[in-house]
Amino acid sequence: MEKSTLFLLILLGSTIAYMRTTWRARTLAETSGRKLHSLPGFYGYYTALWCALPGLLLLLLWLLGEGSLLTAGALARLPESFLDGAAPEKIQLLVNDIKSIAQGSFEGQIDPAIQMAADRFSELTQWSRILLTVLSITASLSGLLFAQTRINPDFRARNHVETVVRVVLIGCALTAIFTTVGIVLSVLIESLRFFNMVPITDFLFGLKWSPQIAMRADQAGSSGAFGVIPLLLGTLLISTVALVVAVPIGLLSAIYLSEYATPNFRAIAKPLIEILAGIPTVVYGFFAALVVAPFLRNMGAEIGLEISSESALAAGLVMGIMIIPFVSSLSDDFINAVPQSLRDGAYALGATQSETIRQVVIPAALPGIVGGILLAASRAIGETMIVVMAAGLSANLTLNPLAAVTTVTTQIVTLLVGDQEFDSPKTLAAFALGLILFILTLCLNILALRIVRKYREQYE
Repeated sequence: MEKSTLFLLILLGSTIAYMRTTWRARTLAETSGRKLHSLPGFYGYYTALWCALPGLLLLLLWLLGEGSLLTAGALARLPESFLDGAAPEKIQLLVNDIKSIAQGSFEGQIDPAIQMAADRFSELTQWSRILLTVLSITASLSGLLFAQTRINPDFRARNHVETVVRVVLIGCALTAIFTTVGIVLSVLIESLRFFNMVPITDFLFGLKWSPQIAMRADQAGSSGAFGVIPLLLGTLLISTVALVVAVPIGLLSAIYLSEYATPNFRAIAKPLIEILAGIPTVVYGFFAALVVAPFLRNMGAEIGLEISSESALAAGLVMGIMIIPFVSSLSDDFINAVPQSLRDGAYALGATQSETIRQVVIPAALPGIVGGILLAASRAIGETMIVVMAAGLSANLTLNPLAAVTTVTTQIVTLLVGDQEFDSPKTLAAFALGLILFILTLCLNILALRIVRKYREQYE
């Protein structure tokens, strides 16, 4: 039986167990005349968990260990001449060939020894499926029978179910934490390897970015300069242009929708603004490259300005449009969270609506507004596609928004495209850039949280 079919079968069995046990618990309460400790549904959940968890855990463990065992069994059929002194890469190629032959997708002449290994792999795969099916169904039925024997009016089913749910929630939280730690450690370890090849001072304070490494002494155009300053300036320049566009438009639209717009208009306009956040960034990139950049170049030519076909201004304008929903939605939520009593008090003192907004509502919602702006800035800093398509790949040390620049994220993509050797400074530089980007966005998020917590007002 296929693993997906087995998975669905176990879920179907647990569903049937839930329905049957729930009905049995209700019947037991009616026939015995005794009050159940827990609701009938908890008895059903308890039985369903005991029916599903043993089989699913066995299925998970089987998936983790099956591949290596099947591969070892297939390689055991190969003659020793195939494996003696073979490099790990060659062994992996043999394994891939064996799997391809077993699946019937291999094209070309097949060595008889490899064919025998592939036949062994297919045989072991079939036995593995049969054994997994029998053991999983047996484990699920055993768990079901065990749970059925404990169903009685005094059994604390709710306590047991809540314990399992608590363990699952703790496991999910730990998974998120360990995933974050793993990501940070993987980037940090590879960054330390890069800093062993390139001095950290050259990376942090260098003014030239040219990660091309010469393969021979007489090769030209391969300087191997890893100064991150041009990339940081390009990132901050494009992000600044984006925020100059997004903050006024997003904040003013939030004020209008919260304070001036009618409910019917707000119900239509707010979802339309938030649609901007759902448009793929590659679509924004096409719009920037095909519409905005040529328009800016032609307009600059008419007034005597030289604007590059790939400029920070074009990328920043389109990126600003993209992050308008971040500023608008967050600002709107915090403005609506200001109690109406504050507005009524300002009106009672003779303030107009505009004065109330400027002097009461905005100051009260300011922590949330600033936090939303900083979160939008983090989103702009991490954007890639728009920059690749509209701002170019030139690492120019400039603050001119009319020139072509590049960003940290763009260079990470460029360095990791294609087949790369993870033992050269050029490739490892991507991890160092990732570490810089992580630290930068983390600082912005921490700053946003600190502002919100420090200046947040609590109203009754």
